[in-house]
Amino acid sequence: MRDVAVKAGVSVATVSRALAGNYPVSDEARARVMAAVESLHYVINVHAKALSGGVAGPVALVMKDITGPSLAHVAAGVEQEAADRGRLSLVCATHDDSAREDDLVQLMREQHAAAVLLVGGVVPDEAYVRRMAGYAKALDAAGSRLVLVGRPAPKDGLPVTVVDYDNRGGAFQATSHLLAYGHRRVLFLGGESGLSSSDERRAGYRDALRAHGAEHVEELDTTGTYTRASGFVRTRDALRTGLEFTAVFAASDMVALGALAALREAGLDVPGDISVVGFDDVPFASDLTPSLTTVRVPYEELGRTAVRMALARADTLTDDDVVLGTQLVIRQSVKRLDW
Repeated sequence: MRDVAVKAGVSVATVSRALAGNYPVSDEARARVMAAVESLHYVINVHAKALSGGVAGPVALVMKDITGPSLAHVAAGVEQEAADRGRLSLVCATHDDSAREDDLVQLMREQHAAAVLLVGGVVPDEAYVRRMAGYAKALDAAGSRLVLVGRPAPKDGLPVTVVDYDNRGGAFQATSHLLAYGHRRVLFLGGESGLSSSDERRAGYRDALRAHGAEHVEELDTTGTYTRASGFVRTRDALRTGLEFTAVFAASDMVALGALAALREAGLDVPGDISVVGFDDVPFASDLTPSLTTVRVPYEELGRTAVRMALARADTLTDDDVVLGTQLVIRQSVKRLDW
């Protein structure tokens, strides 16, 4: 700033006022300052301004992986809402490494982030509770806000905002749709046991079986990763072992994609022989043949809501916990059985 002042032939105070834009400075002095800024390629020290409260902090998004279609839509929502509010958004990936997550949260504190959004399902064990409690307190002390997106709250009384969606209700809708269409033996391709989103979707599947008076068959209730390969292998193995089922409920659309491949490999028609329902409603779901009946999760709105709630706390009292609804999207991959 001193270099700009010398170049423009004005005082440092005049440079500061001209750049701030909210103090009276003559047009002639302002023009000289801006010419000097351009000539010297001067960049405002954002860290210094952040410390003095002169610049709005960025919104940081920390997730396991930035390549998955569902998480990419959360990131899009965060970026759009942050941009609408004049904030920079930063996106970081942990690659499922808790030590890296620790480092990124600390880095965001040092960057004076207005909010740090942690996204994605977790195993809510004691270690998780301790880590989230530590994050929440450390960020709050730095004037920031921890926001958990699609993750459970660690415990009551902590300075944390939670934005989740109805996993259990969505799975209930999907399973109920199949049962209402006459399918009594539904192969469930669930996620990993202990993972928060997986356990909720499994609970919704079992809720629907009970509500419709259908038997819960252990062999039909399977666990695995949310990947295409997992869906393919579990469906192929179920067919090879002679397990009887007329429908598949895949706990993610990627898993459903693997199930469809295994059914095609076995020479089975969807939905003529086997019906299939997914979960997520990622973009390719409507382009498949047949198009996939699935549960729509409002991923972009999750990101937007998380930003709105985190930034609104600076001005108003807001709820710290919100659950967004999910919606069953009926397409072509389910057949009604003859009664």
